[in-house]
Amino acid sequence: MTGPAESKVEIEAKVYIHKRDPLTRSKIPHIDIEAPILNEIIKPDETTFVSGKEGGVFIGLRREMLARLEHVLEKLEK
Repeated sequence: MTGPAESKVEIEAKVYIHKRDPLTRSKIPHIDIEAPILNEIIKPDETTFVSGKEGGVFIGLRREMLARLEHVLEKLEK
């Protein structure tokens, strides 16, 4: 993980490791990254890919997600 960089925009997000939980119907342990701004880039039920990297993970984006990301970056940089 390289940490902060001029080309990176930090966002607020909550990250959870979600254990099995019959009360919430969570049958498969997984990782939740919760930040409303992410739904402006990756819409609910869209899929993408994740790869591990040193110190964290990398989330790859499809073309349509990259186009939405550009709009989000414009709003964030104002």
